[in-house]
Amino acid sequence: MMDQVASVSAWALLVAGSFFLVTGALGMVRLPDVFTRMHAAGMTDTMGAGLVLAGLCVHSGFTPATVRLVLILAFLWFTCPVATHALARAALAGGVEPYSLPDAEGGSESGPEGGDRGR
Repeated sequence: MMDQVASVSAWALLVAGSFFLVTGALGMVRLPDVFTRMHAAGMTDTMGAGLVLAGLCVHSGFTPATVRLVLILAFLWFTCPVATHALARAALAGGVEPYSLPDAEGGSESGPEGGDRGR
């Protein structure tokens, strides 16, 4: 009975992780600028890979492979958000402007020119 519960929960985690991976891949193709694409990549790294690795941990039981998978998961959770943040800061420093929809008067919703960008 417990083997069936572990198997079903492992498959549920794997399917959920696969959903996030596919959604992130579609976001990388469909989103308009570098910042929104980085958000899609960050969700893919954190949620997609995290859920897939959690599913593999449940599937393998408590073995040395599980310890390695948990270490990989911890490494991803700490490094992927930091790398995404560093890329966003580098893009801003390089002069890439975030995408914004024009308002009805043909201007921009992003605010006045030369405003503070959160630095």
